[in-house]
Amino acid sequence: MALHMDVLVVGAGPSGLALGIDLARRGVDALVVEKASGLFPGSRGKGIQPRTMEVFDDLGVLDAIQAAGSAYPVGMIWQDGRRVAEHSMFDPAEASEDSPYTEPWMVPQWRTQEILLARLEELGGRVAFGREVTGLAQDGEQDGEQDGEGVTVRFASGPELRARYVVAADGGRSTVRRALGIGMTGETVDPHPMLVADVRITGLDRDNWHIFPPSPEAGFMAVCPLAGTEDFQVVAQFAEGAEVDLSLDGIRELVATRSHLAAEDVTEVRWASDFRPRAALADRFRSGRVFLAGDAAHVHSPAGGQGLNTSVQDAYNLGWKLGAVLRDGADPAVLDTYEEERRAVAAEMLGVSTGVHRGEIRRGAATRQLGLGYRQSSLTEETRPAPGPVRAGDRAPDALLDGVRLFDVLRGPHWTLVAVGVEAPALPERVRVVRARAQESYGRGLFLVRPDGYVGWGGDQAAGLTDYLSRFGTAQNASLGT
Repeated sequence: MALHMDVLVVGAGPSGLALGIDLARRGVDALVVEKASGLFPGSRGKGIQPRTMEVFDDLGVLDAIQAAGSAYPVGMIWQDGRRVAEHSMFDPAEASEDSPYTEPWMVPQWRTQEILLARLEELGGRVAFGREVTGLAQDGEQDGEQDGEGVTVRFASGPELRARYVVAADGGRSTVRRALGIGMTGETVDPHPMLVADVRITGLDRDNWHIFPPSPEAGFMAVCPLAGTEDFQVVAQFAEGAEVDLSLDGIRELVATRSHLAAEDVTEVRWASDFRPRAALADRFRSGRVFLAGDAAHVHSPAGGQGLNTSVQDAYNLGWKLGAVLRDGADPAVLDTYEEERRAVAAEMLGVSTGVHRGEIRRGAATRQLGLGYRQSSLTEETRPAPGPVRAGDRAPDALLDGVRLFDVLRGPHWTLVAVGVEAPALPERVRVVRARAQESYGRGLFLVRPDGYVGWGGDQAAGLTDYLSRFGTAQNASLGT
């Protein structure tokens, strides 16, 4: 059977859509399929962390994300119908030259996905809805090998599809992960059932995140106004073993029992779900030509807002590597580094999510994800005997380089060489070069920035730079600058 496409992405959540965007701007022939008839309708992953804001800047959706959302409101603690105290939900941080985004930005997940879909379609990509995956087979599986040219994917209805690579971004109950036989190792973070719902409420202001502490009669509840909408998100904890009623009457009773509001103040339930907070990590992120991304690879407690953000950054890491192999002629071994880099990060962020849920970690530096990096990656080469503030493997911070904003130069699917106080060598057209006589946050040196904004190679002279870059192919990137 002939190959239909380069990449088939299963799942139109944040990770699947972000990957579709990254592949589309690289000229990779890809299709996103989604079993549902439309996008996810709820607000669940509503917090976009500063590092993801930088990713969205590069993917061309930042303006829309900023227009659709707002900063989080101050928490207001209620007791017996009275406002008793304000509560800061996040440790403060000031914007700086190297980190223009410092605090999470609130956008309901359904709106984030609408924005990502619009960008995907703008780039010529698309999502095929109503396509439920039921199984898949990799070439050579019958012989105990997976070294063929592609993967055949089966659906509940409609024809099979063939792709060179498949990415499972189909959620925590991933059909693809199960079909591959990849297990997940994890734990229950909290045995108490939780409810999350998008509702319309009268009688509450939209200037605060309203917090109703637990009492002997009822558990914790928080009601947060959802930016850019008329809705509130209700989050509530229940007693272990309790049945969670997701109906309008059930949520009305919940709100009336745990707050000073009347049941009729809840006028509409627009979406509701219940869950048991857990943390789990896939045993592998790859099997042959199939990769796991997002919730298919790691499941977080929603506390701290790490799940959606880690998922988007999975896609951002995998997208440029698939592009390098499929369009630039890179050695397919480059794809091995996806699991190497992202599984370690996912494990770290699962620990953060669980720590925030249990009150052991503050929402601050640990949750912003700006300090994550790949210093131990096999793709990282630091050749300077005494590196300065930024070294290979680190996130490339923003900077003003002789009047040029670095993030403006980084924007796009290309590589970038930052030369500070060192002469820049001649490089292929697909590498942009920005020069500065001096830059305090970087220090002196040559910094080759990967397409995902991390320094891959660092040196104080050009020796070895061309050899490093040759690992990623020599083809010119036809979509440079999009």
